[in-house]
Amino acid sequence: MLIRVDPGSTEPLFAQLADSLRAEVLRGTAKPGDRLPTARELAASLEINLHTVLRAYQELRDEGLIELRRGRGAVVRDAARDTGALRGDIAHLVAEARRLGVAPNTLIALIRQEYPS
Repeated sequence: MLIRVDPGSTEPLFAQLADSLRAEVLRGTAKPGDRLPTARELAASLEINLHTVLRAYQELRDEGLIELRRGRGAVVRDAARDTGALRGDIAHLVAEARRLGVAPNTLIALIRQEYPS
């Protein structure tokens, strides 16, 4: 599993970390039942604050992608398998948007219209 953050980015580190982990789950690199690195291990390896990792993990927990278990750490949930099915649909959508010349920001705006927060 390859997790990256860019300290120079304007995007908060916790959001970058959550995005990176989310992508690993959606790609199937992290499968249901897999344990993610402990927050301490991940913070140390990325040289970021422990609370930054915990905030990213909490965001993924709130989305239903991981379960936080006392003594076992973060575990990818079975529900993550269902979101993995979206990967093909998303790839098709992006390919179609490229074929039509739709800019990435426009595609994102269209998705946000259909799926408001």
